[in-house]
Amino acid sequence: MPLSGTMGPGTEPASRAEAVLAALDDEQREAAQAVVGPVCILAGAGTGKTRTITHRIAYGVHSGVYVPEQVLAVTFTARAAGELRGRLAALDVGGVQARTFHAAAMRQLRYFAPRVLGGPMPSLVENKLRLVATAASRSRLSTDRTSLRDLASEIEWAKTTLATPDDYPARAKAAGREPPFEAAAVAAVYAGYESAKQRDGALDFEDLLLVTAYAIEEHPAVAREVRGQYRHFVVDEYQDVNPLQQRLLDAWLGGRAEVCVVGDPNQTIYSFTGADPDYLLGFADRYTDATVVKLERDYRSTPQVVGLANRLIGQAARRKGL
Repeated sequence: MPLSGTMGPGTEPASRAEAVLAALDDEQREAAQAVVGPVCILAGAGTGKTRTITHRIAYGVHSGVYVPEQVLAVTFTARAAGELRGRLAALDVGGVQARTFHAAAMRQLRYFAPRVLGGPMPSLVENKLRLVATAASRSRLSTDRTSLRDLASEIEWAKTTLATPDDYPARAKAAGREPPFEAAAVAAVYAGYESAKQRDGALDFEDLLLVTAYAIEEHPAVAREVRGQYRHFVVDEYQDVNPLQQRLLDAWLGGRAEVCVVGDPNQTIYSFTGADPDYLLGFADRYTDATVVKLERDYRSTPQVVGLANRLIGQAARRKGL
């Protein structure tokens, strides 16, 4: 039952909230009504996860639990963030911030940079490969465009997993990485890249998240302002979160538990950037009072495909006790 056009400005709040729920199946409704405390929604493809989280936000707003401007919903692509905003608008919900991790961090860092960095936010790196090439040349490595891209990918992996240049060799070995050069050489290029970036006074995309997290962690006034602004968090595609993104999320939360995550434990699309599905699979271990809801009704696939997907999800979930 489409809700756009069914809820006008004069509709009573209780009626609006009930109308939101009326559009959902039983599993989706259970998730949408869980608007307080830590919530984990396990959802495979075709189960209506985006519909569920947008209706959950709308239900929280229309039932008076959420102030729209105090909700931050984060996802991984600008397109997905735009879809969240569009669906919320169709549910008569405005004011919710729906952004990618990087867009949310950039917005906050631009605002806090004068206090934290003593001036405007530095510019973003325009050509990462140029800086990597400079660092590789200084390390006397012979490179081509392919190996430069591989080096840049290794540096990105290291930064998203919070590994420093000194940490990289041991961390790469433990993770089973296959770098384009010896790990010590990659670490030297990584260190040279960071030095070149600092000389240019620039930040890369990983720095956006790292510096924003640092600003919140180390500056109490910044932490109070950010946490006062955002009281409720929603994270889409949580199986793709990496340690750097989790660090930023933890900084935003500041020990609070008003977070809803949704993801598919069998789809780790961005594993090459350090994504760790254990954040999703271990959510109930981290938050022992979490509400865990499984969306198992597939609206796209045949019953045979649904059965196979559910068995796979069940196996993965049992590994973490979900």
